[in-house]
Amino acid sequence: MLDLNRLKALHAVHVYGSVGAAADALSVTPSAVSQQIAKLERETGARLMERNGRGVRLTDAAGLLAEHAERILALVETAEADFEALRGEVVGRLNVAAFPTAARGLMPAAIVQLKQRHPDLWVQLNEREPDRVMREVSRGELDLGIVQDWLNRPIAMPEGLSKAILLDDIADVAVPVSHPLAGAREIELRDLCGEQWISSAPGTVCHDWLVFTLRSASVEPVIACMADEYPTQLALVAAGLGCAIVPRLGRDCVPDGVRLVPLRPRQSRRIYAVWRADAARRPAIRAMVDALTEASRTQENSWAVA
Repeated sequence: MLDLNRLKALHAVHVYGSVGAAADALSVTPSAVSQQIAKLERETGARLMERNGRGVRLTDAAGLLAEHAERILALVETAEADFEALRGEVVGRLNVAAFPTAARGLMPAAIVQLKQRHPDLWVQLNEREPDRVMREVSRGELDLGIVQDWLNRPIAMPEGLSKAILLDDIADVAVPVSHPLAGAREIELRDLCGEQWISSAPGTVCHDWLVFTLRSASVEPVIACMADEYPTQLALVAAGLGCAIVPRLGRDCVPDGVRLVPLRPRQSRRIYAVWRADAARRPAIRAMVDALTEASRTQENSWAVA
């Protein structure tokens, strides 16, 4: 009988390409992963790892077994989801992740609500960038994730995932109070040609979107400062160092030296929850999506009042 934990360790090495990376994904030590695979070698009577320079690589036999392991682990997850659905109880552990502004703006209210309604459910929250969230949900390392894409630049949804739209997060342009357009009712991006910009780091979803959107409006982006957190971007705008496009979920406290002006046409990003379709019957997944939906509705109502 093949041990599931050992198959999981082998599958992680197959997916991530090294023992160290597999250990990080499984939240164990590299030696623990190596020990599990060594035991699996004794169970199967086959060599599964071999030296490759300073590291190791999986043998052909290990690759074959890892492919079977992926199907076995998926079947186990489906069985667990069916059993939870049969019991109808919101219990156990839910491993979730969200990008920073959603982790701050949505998750606290959602988790508090779940604790009140379902005290036997343990929620583990992780902060991740959207592309990593999508990968880890697809691989089964996360039960549920909160991701985003911009409506003018959507991202592809991997096969095997389900999603629920939580809200459309409208973005405004942040300018210093001394800016000539600080008192405008609306601003078109072409009105900001020649401005310096505050952006997140290259390679992030929001940086790539900003560059794409500005160029689509025939505005060549001149990036003066880079900061991943929106409160930091707003502080840099307040200092007069440039303009920024800031979604409403990322505002927090707006400094006195900043004016937020709506964009024309409106720019917004869509925020949604994703989970594996095989796990959709889990009551805990449904409860989390319901809690996130309520938290999102509360956020949207607060924007309407403001």
